[in-house]
Amino acid sequence: MKARILLTCLAAVLTLLVAAPANAGTTRTPAERAREIATALAKDPLYLDPAYQTAVPANLRADVKKKAGALGYPVYTMVLPLTPSDEFQGQEQNVLTLVMDALKRPGLYVVVDGGSRFPWYEARNVSQVTEEKLAASRTRALEDTGYDAGPTEVLARMYELLAQPGIPKTSKRSGSASPVLDPENNGGIVVASIVGGLVVLVGLGLVIGRMRGSGSRKTFRIPPHVAATVAAERRRRLTRETTAELTTLGSQLAALPATSGAGLVHQHQQAALDGHAAASKVLDAAPDLVDLVGAMVLLDKARREYDAAVAVAADRKVDAVPDLCAFNPLHGRSSGKPTKVESDGTTLTLPLCNECRQALKRNSAPASLPGKDGPYWHDDSLWARTFFGTTGDDLAGAVSRGELSR
Repeated sequence: MKARILLTCLAAVLTLLVAAPANAGTTRTPAERAREIATALAKDPLYLDPAYQTAVPANLRADVKKKAGALGYPVYTMVLPLTPSDEFQGQEQNVLTLVMDALKRPGLYVVVDGGSRFPWYEARNVSQVTEEKLAASRTRALEDTGYDAGPTEVLARMYELLAQPGIPKTSKRSGSASPVLDPENNGGIVVASIVGGLVVLVGLGLVIGRMRGSGSRKTFRIPPHVAATVAAERRRRLTRETTAELTTLGSQLAALPATSGAGLVHQHQQAALDGHAAASKVLDAAPDLVDLVGAMVLLDKARREYDAAVAVAADRKVDAVPDLCAFNPLHGRSSGKPTKVESDGTTLTLPLCNECRQALKRNSAPASLPGKDGPYWHDDSLWARTFFGTTGDDLAGAVSRGELSR
């Protein structure tokens, strides 16, 4: 009951927040929108709605098109933001029917909601593939990629399976993209989060309603235009708070007396200065959300080093402060002992918040910070390679060496 009331209130608040853009709508008819997509597909067999043009990098697009092109028959792929208020009433089948009628070409037509990961398809005059193989390839692709995969990853895997001989069997894995928790590690009490209200925004943007069942029934999910509003506000808020902390910590560091040598005060003070400089460098580079979080993590490390320098100078004990959650630093501090996480034969020991730890215990994907196509750790970035510095000692040094752009 409480959950139902919460969702009702949430929906009402979000409706008020985005009433203007939602009501502005579009005057295009379903047939006109379908013809627009068909015209684009005639030039490029992968259609990405403008809402996703900057979100999906070129290598992921190329992977989908390469694997679709290897099938030997035409494949038309569409990634759209589907909502009940759009021209297709949020229904994949409406998209397929109208676009097929508009394009009037034989081939396999596939559509996926960009906020989901469930491809819908229909084949027209394609004798090279059966319904049985299509259904099995779709199911296996969803299993192989895992719940936290982005739509292009699922599509690429589905096309890869379609190219193989025979009918794909059900995977025995529960999703290779999802790490496995070492059962010997137990959780602890969550340390107070440093991000306050950001947790609510992240919950809205990353968790609620991402997953839909493979049938026609849809569960509650935030429409793309609402999610975009939430994401924009999240980024503005994080930018504002991180910039404020950069200024505050910079002033405090400037007020410290100069030190030199190999003493602890100097070591902590220098580490704080290095972290502050690295965070400033990241912020100056017009960062995306993941980079902003990276700047926040650098400042958090610098703040802890500053506090340690002050404590040592005053002959006080240095407080032990846990790292931020490796899967999503916006979750706040890690809890308990670092957790052993295994994936594809590699074992990492990561600091995790209680929420992520419990998700892994349930063999579920944690609510990760999103990257370009799925969890941020799927990206080829400094943040992904080091899990925001939790697998290495010198994140600030790596930034100063230019490893951020590699």
